[in-house]
Amino acid sequence: MLFYRAAVPLSRRTLNLAARTIRAHRSKTGSRWRRLDPAAQALLAGVHLYKGEPFAQIAAGFEVGTTTARRYVRETIRLLAQQAPTLEQALRRARRKGSEYVIIDGTLLACDRVAADRPFYLGKYKQHGMNIQIVAAPDGSLLWTSWSLPGAVHDVRAARAWRVAERIAAADLVALADKGYVGLSDVVFCPFKGRGKPQWKNDANSEHARHRSPGESAIAQMKNWRILRKLRCCPQRAGAITRAVLVLQLRETG
Repeated sequence: MLFYRAAVPLSRRTLNLAARTIRAHRSKTGSRWRRLDPAAQALLAGVHLYKGEPFAQIAAGFEVGTTTARRYVRETIRLLAQQAPTLEQALRRARRKGSEYVIIDGTLLACDRVAADRPFYLGKYKQHGMNIQIVAAPDGSLLWTSWSLPGAVHDVRAARAWRVAERIAAADLVALADKGYVGLSDVVFCPFKGRGKPQWKNDANSEHARHRSPGESAIAQMKNWRILRKLRCCPQRAGAITRAVLVLQLRETG
């Protein structure tokens, strides 16, 4: 195996957040000596999440066994995911920033599955994956991500499962969403559907799209973490991985 120098475009404060989390967990559990200190474990997990490198490669780079690298990454993901904000906390943050509305969207995290696994297959993209719902601020910053559901679950059903609309209404906010959310709630505004619409509806759709487009930017920020471009692990881990990425992304942009 060949070795080379590489860099991860993450800030020191993001690494420190992960390292403090690991250090606190080790202190709480009375963990004995480990091969990597908390900072090195945090960096190992950051490399895996941001660059999506396989466990065998990062294990070689950090001079640990593949099993050890896998265990360290999964432990870090679990600890970070526990710190992810609830939707209520995210909406309060949006209100403090003066937002009058938020953006709801859904994305598919592709995964390696076989054709027989129909619950994971989304015909729209002709891919297997897991459905993740996101809530973004008007400026495109990511506020909240849901846990995961099988990719075949429609966005409206997923949003209802996580009670997104009810929580937005309780926060005295409204939301913008695409046509996939039509019928979700009176507080969720979607574009007009159908062909041959009058001009005023076309104009309204254009304005709606302009205000909703930052939601796509939020998803793009999330998928800058290459681990989320295609999962090569158990699909049920998608929610924890996404929420761990959310915590690190909030620290990067906060």
